[in-house]
This record gives sequence, C-alpha cells and structure tokens, in this order.
Amino acid sequence: MFTVMGITGNVGGAVAENLLAAGKTVRGVVRDPEKAKAWAQRGVELVRSAYDDARGLSRAFAGAEGVFAMIPPDFAPAPGLPDQKRTIAAIREALEQAKPGKAVFLSSIGSEQTSGLGLITSTHLMEQATRTLPIPVAYLRAGSFMENWVGALDLARATGEMPFFYAPLERKFPIVATRDIGLAAAQVLQQSWTGERVLEVDGPQGGTDLHTVASAFGKALNRAVKAVQLPEAAWQSTLEALGMPADRTGLYIEMVKSFNSGWIHFGNSGTEKFHGPTTIEAFAQEMVK
Repeated sequence: MFTVMGITGNVGGAVAENLLAAGKTVRGVVRDPEKAKAWAQRGVELVRSAYDDARGLSRAFAGAEGVFAMIPPDFAPAPGLPDQKRTIAAIREALEQAKPGKAVFLSSIGSEQTSGLGLITSTHLMEQATRTLPIPVAYLRAGSFMENWVGALDLARATGEMPFFYAPLERKFPIVATRDIGLAAAQVLQQSWTGERVLEVDGPQGGTDLHTVASAFGKALNRAVKAVQLPEAAWQSTLEALGMPADRTGLYIEMVKSFNSGWIHFGNSGTEKFHGPTTIEAFAQEMVK
C-alpha cells in the first residue's frame, strides 16, 4: 500500500494513477473527502488530515510501503513561510513516528542552494528537515511545470503574444508536465534503495526554449504566437494584476531572477536524471482541445 499526499492535485493525482495502473493499493491524504469521491469510487482509501497535523499524517502513513509527500503550492506565502514550516515539521514528525518503507518528496530545481531561492526556499527547508529520517528518502527536484503557462492561453489567443518572466527567451529552460513528475514518483516509490536519492525531473532531454513554447501554443491555437520578454519593471504590476498581494511578490521575483541568472539550474553532481516523455507541443495540443 502506498500513501499519496496531494491526490486531488495534478502531481499527486498522477502518482496515484500510475500506482493504480501498476496494480498497487493506494491511500490518499485529503483535507476534504468530498473533493476526492472519485478516488474513493476507484478503491482508494481516504484518510482525512490537515497537512500540518502530525497525528493525522502519522495515521495516513502507518503501514505504507512508501509515502509520496509534498508541501501544498503557494505562490504568495506569508513572510517567513510559517505555513510551509508547520507542514514540513508535521510531515517530518509523522514519518518518524509511522516509519513507512520509504518516502518520496516533491521538491524543486534549485533546492540544493542555500540562498536566493525565493519560493523554492520551502522545498530547500523540506529537504534539510527530512534528510536525517531513519527511512530511505528520495527528492524529486522538478523543473518548471508546463501547466504554469496555461493561464496565458487567452492572452495568446487574443494578441498573438505570450509574455515570459524568464530570460533570455532563447535559453533552454527545464520544463516538465506534472503527469511526468507523477510518473517519476510512482516509479521511484516501487524501487528499493538505502539512504538518500536526488532526481532532477525534466521534460525531453536538453530543455525547451521559450520561443518553442510560444510556437507550440500558437500551433495548438491555430495562429501565430510569439514569445515576448516581460521587462523587469513590469513584473510587480503584472503579478498584482494576476491577483498576488502587493506585499507578497518578493519571493516570486527573487526566484525568477535566480532562474534568469543561472543560479537555479540542473546538472548538479550526485543527481539522477529523469526525462519525462511529454513534449511542449503535445502538451499544448491537449490544453487547447
């Protein structure tokens, strides 16, 4: 039996799908069982627990061959990351108490760095806190999600332009579909190892430049779409227009600057490489249908 956090989301859902397809028994950790009825109908056991509740998580992790653990995504966390730190502490305590066979964590590209990470600071803290657990652990350092650009589809359709915070546009950035992260996690959960593993989880080998991203969505939309560099002076107002509180944009901006400078990168020594099969072209076609 495998326990999956985030089963109602993109990555956790993909983990569960792959485990079920492999004939495994799955238990899902949910904050609201009503939102996971479809999983229950497929035979998934649901355990209700908040993600910062060590006791509830311990019940969910008990008896599991492996656990997929993650911090809920938050693009505008409170200063000091208090919610993320509570969740990390609860996951750590629950894993120590329940002692499942292994734990696979959703981490992020750049999590090995100790500063300049912005939003990625939370996964850095998670890795640091769980590295000394008495069970085998694996960290999936995922590249940028392809899904992050779906919100720009209407703008691309209307204007023929797709704006990007990342720069330069011709650089090949590591981007990956969430379903491929789930595939990687399900495969690792079914493997055996001792100690610690770190996997860099990317899309097709070599990365993807942003002109290719815009072109892929343009082809799916059946119109010409070009990549446009969003000037740094416009970042603050753009983030606010997207609904981010004005006083909580700093971590996102710090993260983008570190991507653009190359401080956040793949190709670190001592890491395994996982290249998901989903291309940006195939992903764009599916999102537009």
